[in-house]
Amino acid sequence: MNDYIIINEKDNVVVALRDFKKGEKIANVVLVDDLPRAHKAALKDIKKDENIIKYGYPIGHATKDILKGEHVHVHNTKTNLNDLFNYEYNPHFNEIHTIKKEATVDVYERKNGECGIRNELWIVQTVGCVSGQAHLIIDEFKRRYNPVDIDGVFTFNHPFGCSQMGNDHIMTRTILQDIVKHPNAGGVLVLGLGCENNQVSTFKETLGDYDEQRTKFLIIQEVSDEIEEGVKLLKELYDKMREDKRVTKPLSVLRIGLKCGGSDGMSGITANPLLGEFSDYLSINGGTTVLGEVPEMFGAEQILMARAENKEVFEKTVHLVNDFKQYFKNHDQVIYENPSPGNKKGGITTLEDKSLGCTQKSGHSKVCDVLKMGERIKKNGLNLLSTPGNDLVATTTLGAAGCQMVLFTTGRGTPFGGFVPTVKVATNSNLANYKPNWIDFNAGALVGEKTMTELLSDFIDLICDIASGRKETCNEKNNFREISIFKDGVML
Repeated sequence: MNDYIIINEKDNVVVALRDFKKGEKIANVVLVDDLPRAHKAALKDIKKDENIIKYGYPIGHATKDILKGEHVHVHNTKTNLNDLFNYEYNPHFNEIHTIKKEATVDVYERKNGECGIRNELWIVQTVGCVSGQAHLIIDEFKRRYNPVDIDGVFTFNHPFGCSQMGNDHIMTRTILQDIVKHPNAGGVLVLGLGCENNQVSTFKETLGDYDEQRTKFLIIQEVSDEIEEGVKLLKELYDKMREDKRVTKPLSVLRIGLKCGGSDGMSGITANPLLGEFSDYLSINGGTTVLGEVPEMFGAEQILMARAENKEVFEKTVHLVNDFKQYFKNHDQVIYENPSPGNKKGGITTLEDKSLGCTQKSGHSKVCDVLKMGERIKKNGLNLLSTPGNDLVATTTLGAAGCQMVLFTTGRGTPFGGFVPTVKVATNSNLANYKPNWIDFNAGALVGEKTMTELLSDFIDLICDIASGRKETCNEKNNFREISIFKDGVML
């Protein structure tokens, strides 16, 4: 087993797979400095302003001469990136290979043909003011009826729905409406206060097609005992949901979000490539994956653009990237103020370094569509979705787009969960062993324990078990279910 990796033959850096001390050899190079695991060292002398190459692409340039064997990181490397670009469509499609593995999932088929991987009863709050009442209604409902024959009863706290204007108001309403119509919910009570901007009447009028037998509405200022009335409505929904049974379906019914957070230098070597292999496997089998985190495409966006299946999808990808850059500029913020302190400690040096690792979650398939924030999935295959990098906002937006679960790679660990099952995939075995109550799968096994083919087969089994309700994710076991909605304007 090697204790280092040179990712691409073009690279002029090597990545450590363990901690090295000054004077030790790595890839036949004597180290000038101590080198922590997942950090980089120069394979040759690199002149000032020369590009640092990793994954076969520049991840920035040297800010001073770097000696062979020297630690390459934020102290001597800087991003090459800057403002908006004009892009050209130069398609490049890969031949996709994946393992041959038969798999099906047992899911709940909804009236509109969509499939859920859970049969949960939800209260969706139009405004944050009713969070307390939502919990009281659920507590009383569970005390009276003990609904153990469904997958749970939940509400998702948020501070929005009032004092918002313009696009923020519309975005809050849209994301909440997407949640109401999510197939993981067998029944939904929409709970409003009565005086908020996000009025229940308008919410209902603009909701579009929904199952009236599975969706109820309650304005608590209009009833004397909102707990009693809420419990009554939940009971009506529950009685309908109890009829639901899982049915066996092909993998093509799965819609899976792809996300990373608390990344480290191993993310682009283990966990993200694993998700990329899974994304290709699912796409080949007719399913759908969705990649968000637009700011973490910066520096690798042209790789995704070259995989746009046609000119229209390419143009939508250009707008996806440049619109998010413009959002930064509109707020007088530096576009490339990334990676985070934790990312840097874990071995990620520049945004290009982070992005080239991040986008590996998309595999090599064609990009079939690009979605704006709040839009729902329309095409099977690999989709791109406008989200920020923020973990909770991105996970919420992926779920709202129709993803039944989100796959979340992490090198440093995070316990949170979205309103859909959130599968945590560790980039390294140390994290997986240290935080078994957070981590669902260890991609660190790629380093010396298992081949990618073996690990992918195991991962497919896990995803099918979770989708079929045979296993819960750690966030479900811990009852960590949260939402957050993108905000871009003023608050009254």
